[in-house]
Amino acid sequence: MGIKIVRENCIGCGRCIDACLYGALELADTKVNVNDKCQLCNACLSVCDYDAIKLEKEISNSKSVKANDYSPLLYRGILIFAEQREDKLHNVALELLNLGRNLSNKLKEDLSAVIIGGELDNQIKELTEYGADVIYKASDIILKEYHTLTYTKIICDLILKIKPEIVLIGATTIGRDLAPRIASRLKTGLTADCTELDLDPDKRLLLQTRPAYGGNIMATITCPQKRPQMATVRPHVFKKGTPDPARKSKIINLTPSLEESSICKIIKTTKELKENVNLEESEIIVSGGRGIKNAENFSMLFDLAKILGGTVGASRAAVDAGWISSYHQVGQTGKTVSPKVYIACGISGAIQHLAGMQSSDIIIAINKDPNAPIFNIATYGIVGDMFEIVPLLIKEIKNQKL
Repeated sequence: MGIKIVRENCIGCGRCIDACLYGALELADTKVNVNDKCQLCNACLSVCDYDAIKLEKEISNSKSVKANDYSPLLYRGILIFAEQREDKLHNVALELLNLGRNLSNKLKEDLSAVIIGGELDNQIKELTEYGADVIYKASDIILKEYHTLTYTKIICDLILKIKPEIVLIGATTIGRDLAPRIASRLKTGLTADCTELDLDPDKRLLLQTRPAYGGNIMATITCPQKRPQMATVRPHVFKKGTPDPARKSKIINLTPSLEESSICKIIKTTKELKENVNLEESEIIVSGGRGIKNAENFSMLFDLAKILGGTVGASRAAVDAGWISSYHQVGQTGKTVSPKVYIACGISGAIQHLAGMQSSDIIIAINKDPNAPIFNIATYGIVGDMFEIVPLLIKEIKNQKL
């Protein structure tokens, strides 16, 4: 591929020169010329009104495409990183597969997954059932534990080989360490902690939405000039798909070089002991916000959560006030949850909080302010005093269970 200037059509207006980010276009004798800095980014084609720039499919051997050419025109398909821990697939991998399937259907491209670890047969089966068309597998006892440099090299080598258009990684502890290293090595962009992804199919751009400026706005970011387009996605924002045991995938074994493992070795892994609050897996969450007024009033929410078989959550305002532990925090700077039922008590619905719970199946909001933003996304809204409504709910639920 290459860019060709149709000299008889070029009027030397210079718009393409201004659009080029790489200094690949020059004006000579009132006509534009292309130099060897061209990255095939396509920016000049989009601004030329005179049909003076063409994309040639075949180019001479003197200007063959290099292995590290990150031009948007050379990349196709979607790749997700299927994270595993202790030989078990992380839920975010299945969520990314469902998201990736929706995006790949729009692009009419394959959906691939790369998994790295020790014994991976069970995980391969899951990835197949949940929608991966192609699975790249790097299996070795050395790879069982996550190792930053080794995992980075394996995935970068794979990306340079198969050239996916989009790469998605879960915004887990591992994903937040891995994704920036991959993006840096590939000299491409990365949008972190996305809460929404969509496509502009005409321009083949990934629309990456995340909270910005302290969560005060939702910013949609694109990466038009480089590939792959990379994003980390918060767990529990997207749903898992429905597994299909009849599905088949193409399995490709990777035989990576493991030299970088020798730079440092994992001697011991110690799990951090945390308070037993499993918000991410809870099907029912009862959350309190600024309207709860003090720490003692959270006992009422614990009573409601207990009778429903759920867990207690909280907004950042309640945590910052010291009314409840940060392990209960839901939102942009807390945990992202997607329960079947989310009951918001005295929570106004700031964008930071909504980013962490808006994908819940059913949202029940209880607030005195009828104009509270939480009602805009609530499935059911109750305008009233939570100190009257919650005790009535507890009493009625107990009566129903008798």
